[in-house]
Amino acid sequence: MFKKILIANRGEIALRIIRACHDMGVHTVAVHSTADADSMHVRLADESVCIGGAPSKDSYLNVPSIITAAIVTNSDAIHPGVGFLSENPEFAEIVHEHRLAFIGPSPKHIADMGDKTKAKKIAVKLGIPVVPGSDDVVSDLSDAQNIAGKIGYPVLIKAANGGGGRGMKIVQNESELAESIRIAKNEAETSFGNNEVYIEKYLSNPKHIEIQVMADNFGNIIHLGERDCSLQRRHQKIFEESPSPIVTPSQREELGGLVVRSVKRLGYQGVGTVEFLYSDGRFYFIEMNTRLQVEHPITEQITGIDIVQEQIKIAAGEHLSFSQKNVTFTGHSIECRINAEDPDTFSPSPGLINSYHAPGGPGVRIDSHLYSGYKIPPYYDNLAAKLIVHESNRTRCLARLERALNEYVISGIKTLIPLHLRIIKNPDVISGKYDVATLEKIINAPGRA
Repeated sequence: MFKKILIANRGEIALRIIRACHDMGVHTVAVHSTADADSMHVRLADESVCIGGAPSKDSYLNVPSIITAAIVTNSDAIHPGVGFLSENPEFAEIVHEHRLAFIGPSPKHIADMGDKTKAKKIAVKLGIPVVPGSDDVVSDLSDAQNIAGKIGYPVLIKAANGGGGRGMKIVQNESELAESIRIAKNEAETSFGNNEVYIEKYLSNPKHIEIQVMADNFGNIIHLGERDCSLQRRHQKIFEESPSPIVTPSQREELGGLVVRSVKRLGYQGVGTVEFLYSDGRFYFIEMNTRLQVEHPITEQITGIDIVQEQIKIAAGEHLSFSQKNVTFTGHSIECRINAEDPDTFSPSPGLINSYHAPGGPGVRIDSHLYSGYKIPPYYDNLAAKLIVHESNRTRCLARLERALNEYVISGIKTLIPLHLRIIKNPDVISGKYDVATLEKIINAPGRA
């Protein structure tokens, strides 16, 4: 096992990883920008190193500074967390070149799955159903028109190296195609440094379902069931639950088995998530995330498995602690992302936390770096906290969630807590029959408070 791990991230996810390390007896190093000197992850790590100024490019994306921090602190490994450099194959390669362990899959798998068109080709080869669309990136407008005409409108333009809804445009008819491609390419270039796009058939209001997998270096691979991440705003997840209210046990076994077999054929090692759209009784592969997911806690709650610890053990060359037959699913879990945003306009709301009171009681978990007197900086992602609840069934879980949301006090800034209280009162959410369009309907509902 590693003696010391540097966490190349910030906020709640850095704190989550630090806690996992401490539970394992592993020392930790926090890196931070000048804006994050007072962050909780810096306070609770065994050591900390300032790696640059407030902008991400000067700190959390500053590869030379991160590698130097790992070397001067005698760290054995680097955990990239989520976002920032977590799916950057060049960073993973540089980590290996400096004889440090990268807590994640191989640079090749990160690169292959980070290229959405390549990932789709791999999925087809592995026998995983994919959304109909282009086999490769779109070369020009004529190419796009031919593909769209073949699969039929509406279509979706997507950044080949993208994610999080950036570089993604819905096209209803041919007259919109040229302008949508132009906008998608510009967004992709700005967000990912690559303006290549591809085309998929746009599925009307599907579910977004993902399967969590873990694979060690000895050929042992397991899945931990599915998560339903369909409640999204502009392709950004806000509310997740496990198990999905619409996936049957037989579907779970079939889809989980398919993913495990496919990951095994890939030779993949580490933690990963295979994402699907579910429409008209069929699952379609859309991408594989080669990192820890923000929503991993709900899977931990229903399985009792610490995904972060397993991820670290795999990187350290240890066997998985569980086989598939040991994995059991107990109860139901829901996660609400508590972003520092205005719940009506969704404008960022950084600032000073005047008072902070986290909900408690049975089955309530908070993953957050907030505390009274902490000032949320304006430079980074708006995720301030994750509220996770667990109960014996979905109905009781929703009731517990409502209680916890009403207990949660974060004053001084605006958060999405009021929106989540509206979400759990929506009939489609209560019934479980919501889809990727439901949240926008809730947000735009007339006469809301």
